[in-house]
Amino acid sequence: MKALSALSAEVRQYLLVTGNYWAFTLTDGALRMLVVLHFHSLGYTPLQIAALFLFYEVFGVITNLVGGYLGARLGLNRTMNIGLGMQVVALLMLTVPAASLTVPVPWVMAAQALSGIAKDLNKMSAKSSIKLLVPDSQQGTLYKWVAILTGSKNALKGVGFFLGGALLALLGFTQAVLAMAAVLALIWIGSLILLKKDLGKAKAKPKFRDMLSKSRAINILSAARLFLFGARDVWFVVALPVYLSSAFGWDFWLVGGFLAAWVIGYGIVQSFAPHITGKKRGHVPDGRAAFIWAIALAGLPALIAVGLSAGWSAQIVLLGGLMLFGVLFAVNSSLHSYLIVSYAKEDGVSLDVGFYYMSNALGRLVGTLLSGWVFQAYGLEACLWVSSIFVLAAALISIALPRHSEMAHQAN
Repeated sequence: MKALSALSAEVRQYLLVTGNYWAFTLTDGALRMLVVLHFHSLGYTPLQIAALFLFYEVFGVITNLVGGYLGARLGLNRTMNIGLGMQVVALLMLTVPAASLTVPVPWVMAAQALSGIAKDLNKMSAKSSIKLLVPDSQQGTLYKWVAILTGSKNALKGVGFFLGGALLALLGFTQAVLAMAAVLALIWIGSLILLKKDLGKAKAKPKFRDMLSKSRAINILSAARLFLFGARDVWFVVALPVYLSSAFGWDFWLVGGFLAAWVIGYGIVQSFAPHITGKKRGHVPDGRAAFIWAIALAGLPALIAVGLSAGWSAQIVLLGGLMLFGVLFAVNSSLHSYLIVSYAKEDGVSLDVGFYYMSNALGRLVGTLLSGWVFQAYGLEACLWVSSIFVLAAALISIALPRHSEMAHQAN
């Protein structure tokens, strides 16, 4: 505690925001794995499982747009705490008797909708807060802090995947969800007490129309983000865990453990993205870097699909390709996360960040629905081809992002 009190107020707030984000992410990852595996074991088809997440993603789109507005008006401390509280309620909604959850699918979808709202309020608040804790002149520090927050979040999301599979095997669906709700409720109470008041509250009250970004750079980056995350989720959300379970015969432990290891590795790479992209040499990424790394990723899902279609060892092709995809996608995601925080205006930062993550959520929504439909109708190879097309679209859009020379000219 003495060492903690010796830290600056900004660093203490950063640690608190990060801790809240970590705790939420654990429950979010675990809940996703619990729902996919539990309802797959009940005989739901991939498309039906994808439909359970429909409202989660739809309300994520709405929340990011409206949440940025609320964050600017109310303060990011309030939007973060609202998100934590809503996640507790969403978890408690799923603790009804297990037998009941085989019938009222709308109830499960409503709980997922609440969880989607909570997740994106929490993420928007965490990402926006960092902009306010690092001076604009320290772009290298900003990149490092964003990379650490994003990478650690995704590593813990991977732990959450494993936690979800393990809790399902050990406790069953209802008891697992109840245990997560109890722990998160304690963290929520601590956040209500400790998080700085009015963090991120705009000096001038934004109007409702200000939710839509007026920045060309943010609009372009948002469009690229939509296709980038649609490319991941079109095969990762439903198709991959169901394929691992049905084609490879893996049980809950193996599916949850493998996907957990993948996301943990993905998060670690994100944390080190500044070193990979040249921060040690004084390079801070711009639009050109976003284009190059997207092009490097674009052909990989198609190559995995070709390998599967050619009859090569499915485990070697799919699992090896997934490892490489994770590395390249992690760098792409970390670059995007830095660029949005860098582009955003300091006053009312949550408006720009919220608009950007609205596009992120829309990409996840499209990817999730396609993951269930394309996999059920055409198989995993088709999901991989769609993924490659989406990444290529993200790369082509990124060509229009500002370069350092353009940004310096605008600053002058």
